[in-house]
Amino acid sequence: MQRGKQSIIFKEGPYLISSASVVGKKEGEGPLGELFDIIEETDLFGEDSWEEAESTMQKEACQIALGKAGLKPEDIRLTFGGDLLRQGIVTSMGARQFEIPLFGLYGACSTSGEALALGAMCVGAGYGEYMLAVTSSHFACAEKEFRFPLGYASQRPLSAQWTVTGSGAFIIGADGAQKKSRVKITGITTGKIIDYGLKDSQNMGACMAPAACDTIWQHLKDFGRQPEDYDRIITGDLGYVGQSILFDLMRKKDIDIKKMHMDCGMQIFDQSTQDTHAGGSGCGCAATTLSAYILPKIESGEWKRVLFVPTGALMSTVSYNEGASVPGIAHAIVLEHA
Repeated sequence: MQRGKQSIIFKEGPYLISSASVVGKKEGEGPLGELFDIIEETDLFGEDSWEEAESTMQKEACQIALGKAGLKPEDIRLTFGGDLLRQGIVTSMGARQFEIPLFGLYGACSTSGEALALGAMCVGAGYGEYMLAVTSSHFACAEKEFRFPLGYASQRPLSAQWTVTGSGAFIIGADGAQKKSRVKITGITTGKIIDYGLKDSQNMGACMAPAACDTIWQHLKDFGRQPEDYDRIITGDLGYVGQSILFDLMRKKDIDIKKMHMDCGMQIFDQSTQDTHAGGSGCGCAATTLSAYILPKIESGEWKRVLFVPTGALMSTVSYNEGASVPGIAHAIVLEHA
């Protein structure tokens, strides 16, 4: 199954059996609002804290994905899940009721790609028939953890992105025909940590763009493909600033992806009417956009092959306060119409 330096190709590709998306009010007011499974009117989701609200989002997304697949928690062999908060506490609290063996992950905003890759690898290797991949983020939780409590009313620079309040869950299975799946995972490229020495946590697009460039370039090299072999090359949340940098970096490698590139952070919000500055970000950004918008395009056959590349800025409150740089990482998943 090994392909090139960093990639895997699946001869009998695992399938995306089902998916679910749960988002907050602001996301529901954006361009993709009609496509999400659940839009909550208040971002507390009926809970007493932001963190509990995010756990509830994850729980709801998992329940919907299981329901769509006609599966019960006991049918799932492993869960791969993660979020942005310390010790992955949101995932721990959100997944506990299902009593499914859990691998907790942290890839920042690239966590959906990491979870899908590991789930696909386990299904492809025969370690279980069904795997669950789930990620989430919450605007208020992220601001509280990584930047400033909302009560400070601090001014956001134009390069800043708006953390998506949302959760996406996916069931990965071995038998696509049995569950009538139309989306197959045919390959993955695991990203490397790329650090250009940038220290501005309010400009994550710039921090993540070099990692996106490296993974896309390595993927094309490993698979012997050109950008034109994909209907879309979709990054997770580079936003408007990061996209421009990605195009420049790719051109230096003599690769032009402008025609087929799309960014989830630029799709989920309307820059002209919603005050989100450089676009969306967070674990929930790529995950909910994949579930609500991208997968239906592949299922219908409108897009035959897509390279899904969630991106992450690998920082913590400790590293930021100590003046460390913000490395980036990106994982690539090949999704094809079955």
